[in-house]
Amino acid sequence: MGKRQVKSESDLKEIRLPEEGEVFGRVLKIMGGENVMVKCTDGLTRRGRIRGKLKRRVWIRDNDIVIIAPWDFKESEMGDIVWRFTLPQVEWLKEKSHVPRDF
Repeated sequence: MGKRQVKSESDLKEIRLPEEGEVFGRVLKIMGGENVMVKCTDGLTRRGRIRGKLKRRVWIRDNDIVIIAPWDFKESEMGDIVWRFTLPQVEWLKEKSHVPRDF
């Protein structure tokens, strides 16, 4: 059984918004393995860990917009990346003012 292929990013209709305790973030740097540096909308820079569910299914690159869930015990330093947005989804988020235009 092969992977489900998406011919165009505009075909993806599902958009997930942050729930309680989650924030938007922009990937600054891929650090290797499953770690990335993420600049969050709350003003903090966290080290994000790509969850196992996303690790081999979703490729995360620099400047991608993601949803990050900060950890309970190192809230200001680390968090889990739970969702990555495609380019059409980012444009929709900016139009609806969920994400700042300059972010």
